[in-house]
Amino acid sequence: MKRLFFFVSTLSALSLVTACATPRAGASRSSSQPGHGAVSMQIVPNPIVATPVSGSTYDFPFDVVVRETGGHPLTVRQIVLDVFAFGGLKVASESYDAARISALGYPTTIPANGDLRYHLAPRKEVSDDRLFGSVTGQVRIEATDDSGAPTNASTTVTVTR
Repeated sequence: MKRLFFFVSTLSALSLVTACATPRAGASRSSSQPGHGAVSMQIVPNPIVATPVSGSTYDFPFDVVVRETGGHPLTVRQIVLDVFAFGGLKVASESYDAARISALGYPTTIPANGDLRYHLAPRKEVSDDRLFGSVTGQVRIEATDDSGAPTNASTTVTVTR
């Protein structure tokens, strides 16, 4: 009985910690330096809707709308997608570096006060449909301005079926 109580207590504490550590859906954060380029982003649609392909394979189509808000041209270095389930357990990660973004036919430079729209549709296997009820994603973009100063932005999205 003591072991069961310890296990349940430990599991509850772990669940609370991971739930508190996971950003809430729609929350955005950005980092930049005054007097340099700055980036903001929006995910459309949010929530991302999984599109069945066949069996347990799904496409997850969405657009990343990126805006330069600091008045300096930016170069996008990478876009990172992290997927979390059950309140914070990282279950997948994918990144698009500048070469991969270019290979998809998109520019990696954003003019001062300009914007870009990247359409992404990662294809993934989902072993259990019940995961859709507990999945969130974090999308992060990393860029540098014309002086080499780094800037980044991230936002949290939900995923539905």
